[in-house]
Amino acid sequence: MSAHSDSEPALTMRDVAARLGVSPMTVSRALRGQRGIGEATRQRVLAEVAALGYRPNKRARELRSGGPSELIGLVVTNLANPFYSQLAVGLEQICVSYGARVMLGSTGEDPATERDVVADLVDRGVDGLVVVPAGHDHGHLGGLRDVPVVLAASPPMGIDVDCVLVDDFGGTRDACRRLVARGHRRIGFLGLPPSLWTGSERFRGYAVALEEAGIALDERYVSQHRGDSGLAKEAARAMLALPDPPTALLTANNRNTVGALRALRDRAPDEEPVSLAGFDDIELADMLHLPLTVVSYDPVEIGRAAAKLLFERQASTVPQPPRRVTIATTLVDHPAPR
Repeated sequence: MSAHSDSEPALTMRDVAARLGVSPMTVSRALRGQRGIGEATRQRVLAEVAALGYRPNKRARELRSGGPSELIGLVVTNLANPFYSQLAVGLEQICVSYGARVMLGSTGEDPATERDVVADLVDRGVDGLVVVPAGHDHGHLGGLRDVPVVLAASPPMGIDVDCVLVDDFGGTRDACRRLVARGHRRIGFLGLPPSLWTGSERFRGYAVALEEAGIALDERYVSQHRGDSGLAKEAARAMLALPDPPTALLTANNRNTVGALRALRDRAPDEEPVSLAGFDDIELADMLHLPLTVVSYDPVEIGRAAAKLLFERQASTVPQPPRRVTIATTLVDHPAPR
């Protein structure tokens, strides 16, 4: 006989989880025979389910997600940036192995839109979130009940959640050092807003490399704006029009690199050549008309690492401190074709 009658409120997965001291996702995985929990935990869940007479509401789950699978929300800032499609590929690779599906939302780099997108995904019943934040205020991500969050490309500000970062500082410093080693003293920087983690860390890498080389930072050679190729092109053109223009440009992301390439393409053939280095590899970099040094890393691995942190957090039955994974970068030189 079940532990409740038809006249009593139906048990929920949260009720079962609370009785066992585990997460609702652990109960869900045990019932579906999915990976991510130990065999002893699985048997405990199944025994408790049998004792309580709990029956999962399969119809509600299928209506929510289109099938008997978990739903993971991915929130990014700019769908036009290839970085995010690669991150999504890595996330999905791990999600598929756990029987989960990915639902994508984009914020257009607007923090207010991010709040709306996150709230909508939570209302749709996502079981976890991977978020690339649009700003430095992450407070709205800290109070999501039973929905674990992993931040990608930014550390948490004011909340305790897991995150996956790129070595933004070290990669940019190495790229600037490479330009200095090639004899450049006037290096323009096409950066990102300092309110973003990537923006502040990549600018810091540039500034520290200049300081190490005994080069004073010249504000005329610095532009910090959203990663937009059009804005980057105009900023590069303005720097190159100075009486003493930079002899090299360092860009903070792939969109800014594209803008810089367009600005350099428009220069007269008899003008002095300008070296270029940038964060993020770009497609067809080896076929450009000029040499390019890139700070390379694998965006797919960021997505994979974020998904692993998320599923490990879901499976945890006891509180764990926030974890941080940092993806290493390497410098890659693409010489101009002969």
